[in-house]
Order: sequence, then C-alpha cells, then structure tokens
Amino acid sequence: MRTRTLGTSLIVSEQGLGCMGMSGNYGVRDDAESRATLHRALDLGVTFFDTADIYGPYINEELLGAALGSVRPEVVIATKFGHEVTPEGKIRINGRPEYVRAACDASLRRLNTDYIDLYYQHRVDLDVPVEETWGAMKELVDAGKVRTLGISEAAPDTIRRAHAVHPVTAIQSEYSLWTRDVERNGVLDVARELTIGFVPFSPLARGFLSGAITSLDQLPENDYRRGNPRFQGANLDHNLTLVRGVEELAAEKGIKPTQLALAWVLAQGDDIVPIPGTKRVAYLEENLAASDIDLTDADRARLENLFGPDSVAGPRYHDMSHIYV
Repeated sequence: MRTRTLGTSLIVSEQGLGCMGMSGNYGVRDDAESRATLHRALDLGVTFFDTADIYGPYINEELLGAALGSVRPEVVIATKFGHEVTPEGKIRINGRPEYVRAACDASLRRLNTDYIDLYYQHRVDLDVPVEETWGAMKELVDAGKVRTLGISEAAPDTIRRAHAVHPVTAIQSEYSLWTRDVERNGVLDVARELTIGFVPFSPLARGFLSGAITSLDQLPENDYRRGNPRFQGANLDHNLTLVRGVEELAAEKGIKPTQLALAWVLAQGDDIVPIPGTKRVAYLEENLAASDIDLTDADRARLENLFGPDSVAGPRYHDMSHIYV
C-alpha cells in the first residue's frame, strides 16, 4: 500500500479504514467480522483507522483499542469529539474547553492508548468560538495526549481561525462523486492553500455507488440510511439513474462500480486520503484494489459530467445546521 501525507508530516496509508459501520449504524453489529476486517486491513498495509467517541456510542473506540493494541506504534488512529450524549440520552454539539479535555481522556481510556495520532473536532459548536475549542485542543498537543489536530465539516473561515490557533493537519468532510460540495465552497481550496490534508468520508456515498441498493426494503430496519433524504422516494429514483452511468463505465473497464468511484476520489490529489468504511473483509479487499486502477482523462470527464453540481437529488442530511459553519 502506498502512503500519502496529511498536512506537513502525518504519513498514512493511501486509503484509511472508516470504522463507524462496525458499531451498528448500518445494520446489525458483527464484532467477530469487524475484528477480522481490522486484522486483514493491517495485513494489506492499511495504517490509518478512523473512529469517533459517538460511534456506538463509545463501543467503536473500544473495538479499535482491543484490536489494534498489539500494533499501536505501527498505526495512525484518528478519533473525534464534539457529539455529547446527555444524561437524557440526547445528543448535542459541545465544543467547550472543559468538555474537550474530558472527552479526550475518555477516548484515551477506550482506545487503550496514551496518545491519539489525529484528534478531530467532529462538528463546530455554534455557541463556542472555535478559538476557545482549539485552545483546549492545543493544550492536549502540548500535554502529549494528542499528536495532530483536525476538524470535520467546517467552513473555510472556521478552518482558517482554527489553523491560526494550532496547525490543522486534516479536514474531514464528505466527498465523493455524488457529494462534491467541497470543490465549490472553498474547503478544498483552503486545505491546499494552508497545506492541510483532506480526508473524505463516505467516498462510496454510503454504499449507494455500489449499485446494490435499489430499494429501502434491502436495508435493515435500524439502518441509518432509511432516514437519509437521498435514499427517499423520488430522490432515490433519480439518483439511481446516476448510478447506472457508474455501472456502465465500470463494466467497460472490468471493475466494480465501487472501485471506479474510489479511483476517482484517489485521483483528485495526493493530499486526499479517503476512508471507505466497511465491516466485511470482502468489501475491504475490493476497496483497496481501487488503488491500482488508473483512470484516463476521458473516464474522469465522463464521471464528472454525469455527477455535475446539481445532479444529485436531495440534501445530505435533514438538518444541515452544523455543516460547513
């Protein structure tokens, strides 16, 4: 597996592994298969693993802590804070300095480690200046608890303000053929201006670009995607027509639609490190094989014409109030 560099110095595998789906967000948990997938990822050269305290919540970090403990010096673990679970079981965005410190200590315990390689602010707290949140995050770096810092789903001005407090190593936002907002809203531009790495989550559009999902009836009852606007009604019908174009080109090239979609993301720049998520060994192996696919200029033009700025129907989330702020 080739490597890429996030920011100025954080060297990671060309693809990381998004681990959220291992803890129930996309159907039933299968811890044994998830552990097997983590171990297979290590065998295949993956060194970059992405989690967050809210995944599960909490159990995803525990899973990684147990599975990766024996190889801890060899891997880069990224986790996130910012979604606080209240005593009533509700989730709220929290960027207060005291919460940052407490959340980091809790993540360290669950991950069974004494340092976090990359610590993200998961969502921007609209009630707390980002400078205050990042001041606390900088303290964690100074204390040796965290090595590098990142921010997720933030707007360009917010990224600049955070970077002025402490260098931002990575920006994480959704990016794929069907979610290309960061090309137009300045996020990718500011990342490149400030030498910040970019980590796309959901580079396969939550599995939609596989072409395998044609009806909500195929998804488990507790699957997050059942409530996602892009998977609903007329939006779903329209978006399926776009996937057909991916399937056609993939068939011409003799590869999987998911591999074509991932190859497109990888081709957008050496500062981009996608983290496709899976809990299955077979899908992991398919995804990693995308690193060996070369797209022609004609391939890229065909895909980019298919997924233009307004091609996809439906917003990414029902509530976009904490996205790109």
